[in-house]
Amino acid sequence: MKNVYTVKQVNAYIKNMFTQDFMLNRIYVKGEVSNCKYHTSGHIYFSLKDESGTIACVMFAGSRSGLAFRMQEGQQVIVLGSVNVYERDGKYQLYAKEIVLDGIGALYERFEALKRELSEMGMFAPEYKQPIPQYVRSVGIVTAPTGAAVRDIINIAGRRNPYVQLILYPAQVQGEGAAESIVKGIRMLEKKKVDVLIVGRGGGSIEDLWAFNEEIVARAIFECTIPVISAVGHETDTTIADYVADLRAPTPSAAAELAVYDVREARQRISAYHSALNRMIDAETDKKRKLLEHAALRLKLAHPRQKLNDSRQYASELETRLRSCMGERLTTDKHHLALCIEKMKGLSPLAKLSQGYAYVQTADGKNIRSIGQAEKGACLDVFVSDGKIRAQILSSEAAVWADGQEGEP
Repeated sequence: MKNVYTVKQVNAYIKNMFTQDFMLNRIYVKGEVSNCKYHTSGHIYFSLKDESGTIACVMFAGSRSGLAFRMQEGQQVIVLGSVNVYERDGKYQLYAKEIVLDGIGALYERFEALKRELSEMGMFAPEYKQPIPQYVRSVGIVTAPTGAAVRDIINIAGRRNPYVQLILYPAQVQGEGAAESIVKGIRMLEKKKVDVLIVGRGGGSIEDLWAFNEEIVARAIFECTIPVISAVGHETDTTIADYVADLRAPTPSAAAELAVYDVREARQRISAYHSALNRMIDAETDKKRKLLEHAALRLKLAHPRQKLNDSRQYASELETRLRSCMGERLTTDKHHLALCIEKMKGLSPLAKLSQGYAYVQTADGKNIRSIGQAEKGACLDVFVSDGKIRAQILSSEAAVWADGQEGEP
């Protein structure tokens, strides 16, 4: 038999045909979700069906970033992927890359395309973001003149700081011409030289918010010289304006809180600073007062009068000490003098004379100490206690006294 092929060859051939088909490599398929299973591996297996048939689908775990919601039975979705053959079973299936809910698929595709384009141009880069002033005096608001968004901004801004001026540009934020109205509002308030701009609206569907996904709005925000806070929808709603703006607020209320500082907090902070300053002043005053008191004491101690008083007291003490020393010295000297007097009394000739002794000398004043000095007939002066006697030597004779000395004859 000719041209007989194996199952593997047939399946491979069919797979190659699918692979070479450009349309099947990137195709959008719309249908209702059925038989949806989340596998433990992270893959999602499901089927798309409509009134005419069913196609098997799989989204691998690596492509789950392209899914922004949890799939459920009966959902109408649009799947972007490629159709190919699973050779083992010989069945074709849709390999999903992105899945969006039906009704927003085209808009979502436009959103992603513009987002990629502006990102590649650097319009989302952080280095182009302007800092939001901490203290502002005027806030420009580009939003609808009616609705919850503008009321929330006005109420919260007024509660946080009633002195901040709010300038509203009543823009059209939905429908035809909305993007142009928003751009006009941004440029007009930029000319007013407000301190910060809030651009936004309340929440809604992607169609309702689409004006904030337009390129002209993104460029107006990027080119604005005034810091811009985007405040579109609720926390789960994200638009191109959020990526381009200098700061994204999850809600209009949050935008008012980010733009307007709380004057009550500022007052409390000022009060705290005032109390801290008073404490520092009191502490410094006490410190200086103590230094001054110490300096006054030092000055008092160094005053000439104090020095003079100290010198006088010192002189008085010296005088007292000197008088004490002199008294002690006089007493000692008096005692010594008394001893000397007593000694001299014992050695005094007058004392000897008063005891019955006499002092004899020649007429020429020489003391007679020996009989050898006494010549017969010579005159002598004999001194006694009460006077002098003139005597003449008649004779002299030697004698031996108690000490054994012998007088000359």
